Amino acid sequence: MSTVLIVDDDQILQMALTRRLKTQGFEVINALSGQEALTLLHRQPADVVVSDVVMPEMSGFEFCHQLRSRPGGDIIPFIFLSSQGDVDDRVKGHLIGADDYLVKPFHVKELIAKVKGAIARSQRLYKAMTPSQSTPPPLPLTPAEEKVFWQVVQGFTNKQIGEHLFISPRTVQTHLSNILAKLKLGNRSQLVRFAFEQGYQPPQEPKEQSP
Repeated sequence: MSTVLIVDDDQILQMALTRRLKTQGFEVINALSGQEALTLLHRQPADVVVSDVVMPEMSGFEFCHQLRSRPGGDIIPFIFLSSQGDVDDRVKGHLIGADDYLVKPFHVKELIAKVKGAIARSQRLYKAMTPSQSTPPPLPLTPAEEKVFWQVVQGFTNKQIGEHLFISPRTVQTHLSNILAKLKLGNRSQLVRFAFEQGYQPPQEPKEQSP
């Protein structure tokens, strides 16, 4: 369940937004000021922040600035929800670090769509930045073919592979043809791309022990 932090000193608006967001399956936490929101975020992380601009103690602009200055705070989706709709205000909000800016009065359906969109973008970014932890399946190759496979992946020519493995270039080509057939690939370039996309990594050479 995704968590939305609503930061607004208008308690009636907070209650209304909280009710609507909960019907959409979100968990909602509330703060009346930017300072209170920063304190809350120390204890409970949020997946997206929806904040007013004009608030007591700390403005929404200052709150966004301080949040973006924190470790990890620069990646939380941030949406301003404000009655200040001038172009200069909207530009300032984006320059400070907001991902979106919605002007009051607004339609709740639009806010919910923006919240869902911000969370979806954040999840796609996280997935793209997080390396896959899955282990690729074993290669359907003989030990000799697998040695040639790793040499090809590292960009060596048939002649160089032959010198490394002490076999003739013709034998290298025979192994390569078998590899391509077993993996249903057409050429060396497709083989290299296949290894990269599937997450195959060349085996590490054992380090020599110091005497």
